[in-house]
Amino acid sequence: MKTDTLFTKPISKQFEFDAEVAAVFDDMLLRSVPFYKESQVLTRRFALNALSGGGNVYDLGCSTASLLLEIERAVDKSVEVRLIGIDNSAAMIQHAHKKIEAYGSSIELFEGDILQFPYEKAQVMISNYTLQFIRPMLRDTLIRTICDALNDGGVFLFSEKVVSEDPKLNKELIDCYYDFKKVQGYSEYEIVQKREALENVLIPYTMNENIVMAKNNGFKTCEVLFRWANFATFIAIK
Repeated sequence: MKTDTLFTKPISKQFEFDAEVAAVFDDMLLRSVPFYKESQVLTRRFALNALSGGGNVYDLGCSTASLLLEIERAVDKSVEVRLIGIDNSAAMIQHAHKKIEAYGSSIELFEGDILQFPYEKAQVMISNYTLQFIRPMLRDTLIRTICDALNDGGVFLFSEKVVSEDPKLNKELIDCYYDFKKVQGYSEYEIVQKREALENVLIPYTMNENIVMAKNNGFKTCEVLFRWANFATFIAIK
């Protein structure tokens, strides 16, 4: 796994999931997202609960397919489960293909737009730190599409960076997060560089805005499974 040193040099463009990012993405996630492994364990657990009778699983913005591989290893082999990863980054899909080939996996990968993808009926939909990169004017449409694609009782598991409704608390949450990144070995310069690269690219909602969005677009339940400062994992049930 290559170490993330992308922001040790001056940025020349806004953040995008290109070949440079894809090459270090697994390290970037572990060092940039607090309790990333723990939130993924929760996501896998609740996905497996929903898959007791089999069904389709979609990972929207699957990046290098790590989570799908974890689900594939743990799923009950007596039930029929189809695992599908979608990402609009060719570089991410290329890295994901290398992984699934190395593990002899049957995961299906598609380079495509999650807003336009022709989904089949699914039991589980997953979106890890992906909604925040979808323009707010399109986010409700995507959530409605996800809900429509799910079977009754199906689940949508998603993780997002969140903001606080209170400006003072929001600053404290951000400071807490930056301290976390420093402990992971990122310099002040790298942190500032990445923040500037993500400006107007990553647009987070509050925790409540995410819950209301899910409920307004067809989900009967939406709750927080895990939260650390300004990072949260949600479950929405159709």
